[in-house]
Amino acid sequence: MQAARASAAARLADMGLPGRRDEYWRWTNPAPLLAEAVPEAEAFRVDTPIFSDLPKVRLVFTDGVYDAAASDDPKLAGVEVARLADAPEWAAGFYGSLEASGQSPVRRPFAALNTARASDGVMLRVTGKAARPLHISYRQSSNTSEAILHHCVMLEDGAELTLLETGTAAARANLVLEVEVGAGARFHHIRPQGRSYGHRLVSAIFARVGAGALFKSFTLSMNGRLTRNEAMIEIVGDNAVAHIAGAALGDGADGEFHHDDTVFVTHGAEGGESRQVFKKVLRHGATGIFQGKILVRPGAQKTDGYQISQALMLDDLCQFLAKPELEIYADDVKCSHGSTTGAIDETALFYLRSRGVPREEAVALLVLSFLADAIDEIDDAAIAAEILARLQEWLARHRG
Repeated sequence: MQAARASAAARLADMGLPGRRDEYWRWTNPAPLLAEAVPEAEAFRVDTPIFSDLPKVRLVFTDGVYDAAASDDPKLAGVEVARLADAPEWAAGFYGSLEASGQSPVRRPFAALNTARASDGVMLRVTGKAARPLHISYRQSSNTSEAILHHCVMLEDGAELTLLETGTAAARANLVLEVEVGAGARFHHIRPQGRSYGHRLVSAIFARVGAGALFKSFTLSMNGRLTRNEAMIEIVGDNAVAHIAGAALGDGADGEFHHDDTVFVTHGAEGGESRQVFKKVLRHGATGIFQGKILVRPGAQKTDGYQISQALMLDDLCQFLAKPELEIYADDVKCSHGSTTGAIDETALFYLRSRGVPREEAVALLVLSFLADAIDEIDDAAIAAEILARLQEWLARHRG
């Protein structure tokens, strides 16, 4: 583990920390993530429980520290669970490996910083089909707290796991998740991020997907002064599937809202399928960013790559910036990307109003319809229903 940390520190020293001149940081100012002192979060909301009625094994982190008293017994058939500090031999060799390989073609300095300095995290080795989801629950108790957490998940061939990740880790947080999905394995990741108004977050997912395997990740973001979610997904086995989706809702009236999704999917094997589906709902000066790329390497024939990013602007004060990219070095592929920005459909709004639906309810219905494609990426109906309820709560609080 110390060798991985030293290697990450050397990578960080070589690449340096990001600035606004860096191509993939020109729309997001990293300064609040770099200041020595944690900028005070003016206010933070204690998250209402989510997934309360869902059978699961819960692991709790409070201000970036594992809270054994608040956590469940980590025993789960088919899953080995350990803390970063007690990393078993398999984790010591795995820790930081996907982050290191994911530094090309675009450098991820915050992820290298995380690998070098992470103070805690969960190491999961999945050897069978987990009977229940594993739930990493974050709690924030201070508006000046800081957390650097690094989680590793290794799914052996044919294994299955659903990982839930919820809440606000700290006033300022740097989170990394590394996932190795073995041949024929299935991994589902659902991440409703916390609703603290003032928090600053940079997160990175590094995933490697083997032959015939499935990787799916969905993120819900609401509020947050600055959020930067990165994902680097590499398809390395034939006929693998990788879907990553996100829904973000931001209201600048609650405080500054700046939300950045930056996603790279690399196809390195034949017959791979990838989907990137990102939707943002913005109002009152909120800013949304999407930077997404599909890279198809030579020999990755029969690739099916799809990418869509869309923003629904609820007023004229907000902005959405998008950079969709395709880079293809194979000739028998089906790849597409698109990005759109628009306002509420006045024709649809008029239709609902003409049938007696109050304006605020009609707008909420149209927003939910707009987000449907992203939510549909969640396979579990009970989990999708919880996400929908959280969206409805946000819309109820932000009417008018």
